[in-house]
Amino acid sequence: MKKQFTYIISSLLLLSFSACTTSETNETKQQEEHQDHASDEVHLSPQKFKSLKIELDTMQSHTFEGIVYTNGNLRVPPQHEATITAILGGNIVSIDVIEGTNVKKGQTIAYLSHPNFINIQTAYIKAFHNDEYLAKQLERQQKLSDAEIGAGKELQKIKAEYLSNKADMSGYSAQLKQLNLSIKHIQSGKLYNRIPVISPISGSIEAIDVQLGQYIDAQTSMFKVLNTEHVHADFMVFEKDIAYVSKGQQIEFTVATSAQPIHAEIISVGKRFEESPRAVHVHAEIKEKYFDLIAGMYIKGKIFTENKNIMALPESAIITEEGKTYIFINTQTKEQQKKGYEFQMFEIKTGIQEGGWLAIDLLKPLPNNAEIVQNGAYYLISEMLKSDTDHNH
Repeated sequence: MKKQFTYIISSLLLLSFSACTTSETNETKQQEEHQDHASDEVHLSPQKFKSLKIELDTMQSHTFEGIVYTNGNLRVPPQHEATITAILGGNIVSIDVIEGTNVKKGQTIAYLSHPNFINIQTAYIKAFHNDEYLAKQLERQQKLSDAEIGAGKELQKIKAEYLSNKADMSGYSAQLKQLNLSIKHIQSGKLYNRIPVISPISGSIEAIDVQLGQYIDAQTSMFKVLNTEHVHADFMVFEKDIAYVSKGQQIEFTVATSAQPIHAEIISVGKRFEESPRAVHVHAEIKEKYFDLIAGMYIKGKIFTENKNIMALPESAIITEEGKTYIFINTQTKEQQKKGYEFQMFEIKTGIQEGGWLAIDLLKPLPNNAEIVQNGAYYLISEMLKSDTDHNH
């Protein structure tokens, strides 16, 4: 009887301990579930939601422009840049410009003088007047030959003299035109004591390499003229990026003297790599006219290569916590939001970043018509961490 009583007491104690253990286990499980539940959710009152000015919207798409970063210099195309040289050697007797002077095409910028210029003019006048004389002699001998009065040998001689003189006159005339002298003025017997130096293009005098009284040999550089209205952007694009660059693409660049963006369009892409660095010249036409742009200025810019319309969110909608990236989604209905707001963290991956937007890659599908917090994500994570701290205390 005593043994049976002892067994009953032991059984009651075991059941009591088991019940206590089960109760403690359930309580611990509920606490863990509550902690898990609290760790990825945040609750806001309607007043707090309004004060934080949080915006809700569905997942959006954004157009990302592929960008190639580049740098280079401002250049003037060869057809808008000129080096003015002397056709024949001579002395500088007048300089009518200074560096920076704007000139028009055909404008005289200096004068040269030399006895050789007089010699060419007198030689032309002699040939010009001799041409008239020999033409009449040739006509006379031709008539005599036709009437079988004169010798054919005399006709051939006059004809040869006429043609030789004609060639000399044409040669002198070509030289005088190169010297920018009027043929008709010389034919009247008036000679030029000096010859003009003419600008072949409109532009600005960038360099003067001569001085008064200096003797200049033929083909010696005297002046440099640039037409800065036609300045263009010359960029260098590295080998790794050249496959993405093509004619017609848009470029936005700045110069060292201003942060104002300047827009240009690619008009040609080089076909040869520079050896150091391995890069290709890309030429772009500047869309707007900027009169303060100077050839040789350093420039840096970005080439917009392609457009991609992909899923994205504003940067202020995304947070990073313990090496992972999250957004917040609304879990309450419109009716429930009258009492309060509840937001749940949702893990994602991010892609390219541009203009305050981040491309989004979902790790799992969003709930249907899910509303996503578009701003203030860091306020929400702060509220969540504060709630966790209060709960632990």
